[in-house]
Amino acid sequence: MRNLKQGLMDHTELTKRGRRLLRSGSFFYFILLCLMCFLPQQPEPGMETPGIQHFGRIVVLLVPLNSVMNLGQITSVLQLIKVILQNIANIFLLSPLVFQLLWLRPWLRSRKRVLCFGFGMSLWIECSQVLLDLLFDANRVFELDDLWTNTLGAYLAYLGFQYCRARLLAKNGEM
Repeated sequence: MRNLKQGLMDHTELTKRGRRLLRSGSFFYFILLCLMCFLPQQPEPGMETPGIQHFGRIVVLLVPLNSVMNLGQITSVLQLIKVILQNIANIFLLSPLVFQLLWLRPWLRSRKRVLCFGFGMSLWIECSQVLLDLLFDANRVFELDDLWTNTLGAYLAYLGFQYCRARLLAKNGEM
């Protein structure tokens, strides 16, 4: 039975062409991720985020669940939409990269490793943004909520990978 299951699992592994495509996609997305996270931002007039703290040039947002805790400070529907979209974007920021890496790197295929990888990648991004602000005044903010939203996105990528892999196994099992 184990050999049959292992044989079916082999049908879900990537071909050489698929690996090349996903390696290219991962590299391309990593470059886009760096551009999204590290290019300087222009502050939006009238869109000061509630809960922001300034320590010299370092700007942080250390309020857990800041969007919920400071909901009363949102002054317009447009601002509310932007806050919601920013949280959704943060949830799915790492998802494409993690989803591709799960196909490419079998060692990453456990819930614990994905959660640690997502959290570690998010922490690296946030700390790098602090460093950028110290060196270049990039107008970036270390946000505590980004750590859990990015980690959640990595976990959702893991669930998506598990679902796709199970579907492929079921399809190959029917043949």
